[in-house]
Amino acid sequence: NKKYVVRASYMELYKEEIRDLFSKNPQNKLDIKERPDTGVYVKDLSSFVVKDVKEINQVMLTGRKNRTTAETNMNDKSSRSHSIFTLTIETAQMGVDLKSHIRVGKLNMVDLAGSERLSKTGATGERLEEATKINLSLSTLCHVIATLTDPKGCLLYTSDAADEGL
Repeated sequence: NKKYVVRASYMELYKEEIRDLFSKNPQNKLDIKERPDTGVYVKDLSSFVVKDVKEINQVMLTGRKNRTTAETNMNDKSSRSHSIFTLTIETAQMGVDLKSHIRVGKLNMVDLAGSERLSKTGATGERLEEATKINLSLSTLCHVIATLTDPKGCLLYTSDAADEGL
């Protein structure tokens, strides 16, 4: 006697700003918050209830259209951001104690923008700023992963939106 609800959300991390790819105005910046009971979350991030794989693909395509892309010397449609598509699965079941028990799981699918070799991309102006932020966030993410996998490592603080979002 289980009931399930699946929700989809989609955000991009562009120049250290978090944007809702389902929003009517995906250029609006969102904030990262933290709650003691649920942890880190993105305030005001949209989500859609999806019923099947077809609906998941439809909302993913809708969000993908809002991703920030631009032409570089290496690629005519280069992703200029990292993105996270999240499926949140909630299940409710009546327990032997006759109380409803809710379980929540999340599947995060992350698309990281590739590192930018500035001499090859020909980046200047806005593209240069984007490339710098992409490289900085990838470097910070590598540091965080290395620290978390080191038994003696201790990660005290990170100020990078990409790392907090991940």
